[in-house]
Amino acid sequence: MDRRSFLRTSALGGGAAAATALAAPAYAQGKRTLTMVTTWGRGLAGVHDAAERAASSITAMTDGALTVDLKAAGELVGAFEVFDAVTAGQADMYHGADYYFVGQHPGYSFFTAVPFGMTAQELANWYYFGGGMELHDELGQIFGLKSFIGGNTGAQAGGWYNKEINGPEDFQGLKFRMPGLGGQALGKLGASVQNLPGSEVYQALASGAIDGTEWIGPWADEKAGFQEITKTYYTAGFHEPGAALSVATNREVFESLSPAHQKVIEIASAETHQWSLAQFLANNGTALQRLAASGVNVREFPDSVWDAFGAASQQVHEENLGDELYKKIYDSAMASMKASSSWIQASEGVYRAQRDRVLG
Repeated sequence: MDRRSFLRTSALGGGAAAATALAAPAYAQGKRTLTMVTTWGRGLAGVHDAAERAASSITAMTDGALTVDLKAAGELVGAFEVFDAVTAGQADMYHGADYYFVGQHPGYSFFTAVPFGMTAQELANWYYFGGGMELHDELGQIFGLKSFIGGNTGAQAGGWYNKEINGPEDFQGLKFRMPGLGGQALGKLGASVQNLPGSEVYQALASGAIDGTEWIGPWADEKAGFQEITKTYYTAGFHEPGAALSVATNREVFESLSPAHQKVIEIASAETHQWSLAQFLANNGTALQRLAASGVNVREFPDSVWDAFGAASQQVHEENLGDELYKKIYDSAMASMKASSSWIQASEGVYRAQRDRVLG
């Protein structure tokens, strides 16, 4: 069995055995309906908005020739079941965060975020001009997907805690919600890491099932209501410096579409990526002010914690570099990040510092 066959079979598991044929998209009077499942509960601020934006844009840009029927998490399949649902043909598309699917392949992390990885702009530079899109496609071919980035939260917050974090030792035994490779890094520091869908996080924090959580940033976190439970909030995190979301279509379904409709999905995803990033960044500043005014203790991690984050993150990467495709993606992403960062720092970084100095 070749690597493609092995990985695809492993990813689908029992779902593949049950699915004897690809579920055909619905047709009516020359129009076609595609079912999109998501990793988001209906109404989750920002992330579900991005799924709705992509779905409605595809429908509008094709004048209804393609109608995307959006199913939030739990309405057809669970949040973490969307990958298998689309690869098996139970649904046609998903919108979600690809780092939820590191179990299928750890390389998927790079198409959301990796610890100490790229900012939103650096990720876009890599994706569109540094080979990232092609690597996303190479990874998708293994699992029968055609994927595009389709949303971005920007830099995510360090999260909500039931105590202050004064040193790396404070993570020992801490029950904390964090997906992806960032969660694996936190586990290296002794945390008991939980991977929960967004719609389940509030209840877990309120019940004490977890001691803390990261979610997205001030606006989405305020909407989720975490400030009602705890007042200790760290604004800068190591784990998701520019987290992308993805639109993934079953590859057989995608290839059955006309070239024009394939391009619509690509362009709608790209537009959603920029729209989503602007939505988060436009709302985070005022939301943080409201949180602080309501009594939330806004903090930054000390340098000793950042150093521990860095060491643990590199250890996680090194554990995955034995996989040829992971290493290929890692090398490409890191090279692009360094190239982008050097100019951004020399230009925009200097400008921001001078602007703050001059304008106060």
